[in-house]
Amino acid sequence: MNNFLESAIKQFEYYKSLGEKTFHQIDEEKLFWQYNAESNSIATIVKHLWGNMLSRWTDVLTSDGEKDWRNRDAEFENNIVTKDELLNKWNAGWQCLFDALHSLNEDDLTKLIYIRNQGQTVVEAINRQLCHYSYHIGQIVFIGKMICNEQWASLSIPKGNSSIYNQEKFSQEKHKEHFTDEFIKPKP
Repeated sequence: MNNFLESAIKQFEYYKSLGEKTFHQIDEEKLFWQYNAESNSIATIVKHLWGNMLSRWTDVLTSDGEKDWRNRDAEFENNIVTKDELLNKWNAGWQCLFDALHSLNEDDLTKLIYIRNQGQTVVEAINRQLCHYSYHIGQIVFIGKMICNEQWASLSIPKGNSSIYNQEKFSQEKHKEHFTDEFIKPKP
């Protein structure tokens, strides 16, 4: 179970890094761009993630994950106006998540917690949020790719480079490593 928690934390770190690598490629004003009135801007998605993370991970073991102070509908009315404000919300949400995950121990993972009175184990709640956040990070990356067009720097294996990437991987000895390590650890 501790391996599960360690792996989940690495997955969350990986998705956080994908969002941040996208933000770095986009001019500030483009963070607020919407394809149409029904779509969300990157800033709006960040505001929603922030609200969700604070609600789900504050007092995760002792209170319902849908806090009465949360206003989910307002999360989709963007009032973020600067990149700094966006990054502050982004970091506050992730800090809440990581603080909660780092406070858990193996015994906590099978405890029953609630989101909108629906019971689930902590493991199930972690999986639920991992999927939810990766869904929205994917939206952020997709919007970033649309905005940047040909100037987009790939966040994984660039198109046409799969053979080179695989050749490098298969030239190494077999070893145990979490796949996210190469994407989130600093390069020497």
